[in-house]
Formats: sequence, structure tokens, C-alpha cells
Amino acid sequence: MGKRGRACVVVLGDLGRSPRMQYHALSLARQASFQVDIVAYGGSIPHEAVLKHPSIHIHTMAQPRFINLLPKILYPLTLLLKAFIQFTMLLWFLFVKVPAPDIFLVQNPPSVPTLIAVKWASSWRRAAFVVDWHNFGYTLLALSLGRNNLFVSLYRWFEKHYGKMATGSLCVTKAMQHELEQNWGVSARVLYDQPPEFFRAALLEERHELFCRVKKDLCHPIGVYDIISRELENQEPSETLFTTKRNDEISLKQNRPALVVSSTSWTPDENFGILLEAAVMYDRRVAARSEGSETAEIAEEQRLYPNLLFIITGKGPEKEMYEEKIKRLNLKHVAFRTMWLSAEDYPLLLGSADLGVCLHTSSSGLDLPMKVVDMFGCGLPVCSVSYSCIQELVKDGQNGLLFSSSSELADQLLILFKGFPGNCDALMSLKAGAMETGSSGRWATEWEDCAKPLINQAKSISSLCLYLTHILLLDSLIRCLIHAGRISKCGMMEENSKLVCLGVLHNLLCRIKFC
Repeated sequence: MGKRGRACVVVLGDLGRSPRMQYHALSLARQASFQVDIVAYGGSIPHEAVLKHPSIHIHTMAQPRFINLLPKILYPLTLLLKAFIQFTMLLWFLFVKVPAPDIFLVQNPPSVPTLIAVKWASSWRRAAFVVDWHNFGYTLLALSLGRNNLFVSLYRWFEKHYGKMATGSLCVTKAMQHELEQNWGVSARVLYDQPPEFFRAALLEERHELFCRVKKDLCHPIGVYDIISRELENQEPSETLFTTKRNDEISLKQNRPALVVSSTSWTPDENFGILLEAAVMYDRRVAARSEGSETAEIAEEQRLYPNLLFIITGKGPEKEMYEEKIKRLNLKHVAFRTMWLSAEDYPLLLGSADLGVCLHTSSSGLDLPMKVVDMFGCGLPVCSVSYSCIQELVKDGQNGLLFSSSSELADQLLILFKGFPGNCDALMSLKAGAMETGSSGRWATEWEDCAKPLINQAKSISSLCLYLTHILLLDSLIRCLIHAGRISKCGMMEENSKLVCLGVLHNLLCRIKFC
């Protein structure tokens, strides 16, 4: 029997790039007073709050990187080999290395082999099994193999079969909740992503210090000498692109570029080409306003539109491909930088930016981008690609704008940044809406209301199953003793075993009642 009050969070991925599961671990430790074990891959550094919490213990699995070296023609075999290695490693950690928990909380996707391994481990260790549905794994696999592929159909069967076996389920949208209930036979509670407390608008001093730290990254353009690199060359040590410091007083520059941030995993479900095309359109339209005329009126109109700096954060397989495309754009009023920030600096960047852009379209059409939640937490308005359930999060015209094409995004950039930084009323209106959205809900409150009751219920069910197992073992033992004639010699009848079981069951129910 495992020690009570222990949870195991399972992430078959880079823990540092799985913020929702990090927040789960923090809430389990802080709000449910659990000891928490996290089983995940290494790579990116998790948030400092996770690393420093005394009740959170991280168990890092080694990634089978050699599989990526196999030729693409062996891709089906590669999938099977990778799944087998991951399955074996998960069994080792969940059956042996991790102390027996009361509850397993697993991220889905990936579904195979994660759901299978966790279900087996939960049965063996008599623990509850809760799935947090972020998306559907088979839809992600279909992006590369196609919906009609045999592997995709098999993957979907495993995902559905083992997903239905969970003690409880959480999901990220009402649309996903409906899909799970109607077509999968899974009853799930909606736990919306909400920003934790460290996502907020950055103070002026924090902005200045951040831009001083990343100045070297900003100095190196992607393949070309652009408007930003020219401006950085002429700067004094006490200033950054956006701020200046004089006599210990920090202020924002009036002629600063507008800062637009986008976070991406550089995967096929985010068409980054839309953003590049929109940037080209913005650049050409701003440049065209001054060509062919030298009048003061036209010059003044051009100054209504600022230079744009797009900072794109994240890691992923298509990053180098898009960086090559950026090199060939030859932009005059727009610049791009790609970088990876620490878990502490990323919220500061969002809290210092003027606009966020989200290109997430969802392989299933049923999940929401957590990056937008983080942006709203920092009071940052968002331009987002429109798809089926995005309006559960982005309210068009209130906290952001929705677009379906690069031309629509370019038009939105021109509308929002006209008169920047002092006279951009449309941008300020959206910013107020984003601030209201971000302040209306926080992760700790959402988790307390939606997830904690499910966790406690799953823990109670786990306790019930464990005690019923003990009752059955006790009843079997007494029956064996009666059959062997050991108990009857002491004057005990077979019915005594039933009374013992009933007494234990009564004690059990009393304990469950007060869980």
C-alpha cells in the first residue's frame, strides 16, 4: 500500500515545454498537500517554482534519440520501435522507481504508449488513473500519415479504449468535453487553462533589465542586416531598443518599434507562413505611402506606422525551414528574431510586448492554445487564427481579433498600430479587454474549483478499491481456515467471516465519507 497523499504526474515529453502539467504539479503540492513525483523527459528547464518546491520530485527519462537517425522509408517501423522503448521505460519508472502513489495524472497526447503503461501501473499499484485531455493523439499522427492510415486507426482505438478506463478525466474546452461524451463514452470535466500568478504586465524596470539581457540576441539578425540591427549599433549602454535610463529613471522611447510576440512549436498545425506573408504586406504598404511623394503630409502619415519587431519563441522541427524563408524577405520596416527564453523571462517578454499573434489551428479543432491564455494573463491582446472553438477564449473585438488569411492579419496590424505608441485607440481598447480577461481567472482558482474535487473523488475511489481488495483477501483467508478446520475448533462458524468483512466494510465507508 502506497503512502497516502502522493501523486504521480506523467508527461511523455519535455517537462519544460509542458506548462499545464507543471501547474498541475504545483497545485497538487500546494493546494492538495500531496507529495508529487513527475515522470517526464528532460530538455528545457522547468519553472523555478517547480524546481524549488520541496514536495515535488522530478524523475527524468532518457530519450531514445538514435531512432531519429533511421531512414524515413522505415518510418512505420520507427514508430513501433519508439513506442516499444518508451513503453518499457515507462513501466520501469511507474512500477519500480517511483514510490507507489494514490493517483496517476497523465497528459494526453501522446496516447501510445502512455495511457497503456499508466493504466497497467495504476492497476498494479491500486492507484486512481486520471487523464488530462489536451488534444487527441490520433489527430496529431494524422497530420503526417493521413486520416485513413492504418496506424492512425489503430492509434485511435488504443486512445479511446484506454481513455475510457480512466477513473476520471479533465479536458480543455467544452467542445472537447462534448466530443468525449458523445463519441468516446468518456465523462470529462472542463479545466480551462488559466495563467498562474507570474504571468502579469511587466514593470518598467523589469522591461529594461529584460531587454538588456536579450540585447545580444536582438543584435544578430536572421541572415540580413535589418532596421533593428542598424538601430542597435547607435545605442548608448544605458538604453535598449524600447527603453532608456537617465539618472536612474527609466522611460519608454517614443520612437520605439512595436513589439509583436508569437510563441510556436514550429509544427505543421501552425502555418507560420501566414505571419510571414502578413509581415511582407505590412512592410510594403508602409513603404508605399512615402514613395513618389515628398510632401510633409505624406511623411507625417508614414510616421503614423511604426517599425515592427516580431520575436518568435519556441523550439520545433520546422524552425530552420522558416528561418531560411525569413532571410529572403528583404523587409524595410519589419524585422524578425527567433529565440528561446527561460521560464522566468518568457512571462516578462509577454508582459513587455504590444501585441501577440497565435497561429495555432488545432489538429482536432477542439483544443485551445495555452500561449493565448498566458498572453491574456500579461494583459497582451492577441490576433489569432480563427477555428471552430477559439471563441471560447478569444472574443473578437474585445480582447483580440480573429483572422483567416494573411491579408486579414496585415489589415489588423495596420489598424492596431496606426498612431503607435500614443494614439492607437484600437490597440488600447483590446489591451483593456485582455487585462480584464487575464484578471478574471487564475490557475489556482480554476484548479481548486474544477480539478481538486475530481482528484479527491478519484483518491476516494482508489481507497475504496484498495480496501475492498483487502476485504476479499480477508474473506478468502477465513474461508480457507474454516475449510481446513482451523477456526471451527475455536467455536467460530463460517458466518463469522461475513461479520468480520461487514465490520471492515463499515469502517471503510466511514473513512470514505470523511475523505
